[in-house]
Amino acid sequence: MHNLRIERILGDWVRKHLPTGAVEFIMFVLKQAWACLFGILFLAVIIISSAIWQDSWALQRYDALFIFAISTQILFLALKLESLREAKVILLFHIVGTIMEVFKVKMGSWAYPEPGLIKIADVPLFSGFMYACVGSYMARVIRIFDMRFAPYPPFWITVLLAVTIYANFFTHHYTYDIRNLLFLGTIIVFWRTRIWFFIGHIPRWMPLPVAAFLSAFFLWLAENIGTMTGTWIYQGQARWDLVNFGKFGSWYLLLYISFLLVTAVYRDVLYNSAQKPEEKQK
Repeated sequence: MHNLRIERILGDWVRKHLPTGAVEFIMFVLKQAWACLFGILFLAVIIISSAIWQDSWALQRYDALFIFAISTQILFLALKLESLREAKVILLFHIVGTIMEVFKVKMGSWAYPEPGLIKIADVPLFSGFMYACVGSYMARVIRIFDMRFAPYPPFWITVLLAVTIYANFFTHHYTYDIRNLLFLGTIIVFWRTRIWFFIGHIPRWMPLPVAAFLSAFFLWLAENIGTMTGTWIYQGQARWDLVNFGKFGSWYLLLYISFLLVTAVYRDVLYNSAQKPEEKQK
């Protein structure tokens, strides 16, 4: 594939110019950044557009963000930086995220204060691409690091957990919030699951809940960029206030919905056995 050839050329060039002792760490960071490419570009445009946009311009900023996001996705596919398989994951994330956005905005959890034409029920459609950034990252990082999830729990249990988490984001407005039980559930279900990945030819691993925790923290940081640029506003939050740390927990739980959506397409990366992957040939 074209994207694999580009990544291999870039990887070989970087390795050649790195100090020997730092190769694996720097390659890990660079591969993570490459996997986050869509999210990095989208955040950059949010920041830049917030700084330069004028109310007198014919095109509203929210509409410009939507046009940028969908154009970038088309460009990624045209340049084969993303595969059709990855695009399926991104589409799933966009649909699931947009449904949640419509409900949460209606309930007053947060709001989008700027005008725009490309909206559904006061929710600008670029918002779905914020969830799509997560989908893009997860789909790309699985391929870039050649990830395997092992031992993976029975798939039906992960479906039940993810559906319960998703439902709780809606039902807690009307009844008891069971997120503490869901936090415990993620540990019970996935405590044995390792994410095996390759930076070079030697397999490395990380517990899946630890990976979810770290990913949620960076998503929480990205949320702060969104609120500080005024792109969206949480109820009772001033523009320069940090996002409530409870949103960190929300992102942690949302990542388990993400795992389900990704594994619904990438079933071949799930392994029942805890066997360590073999080293790759140098």
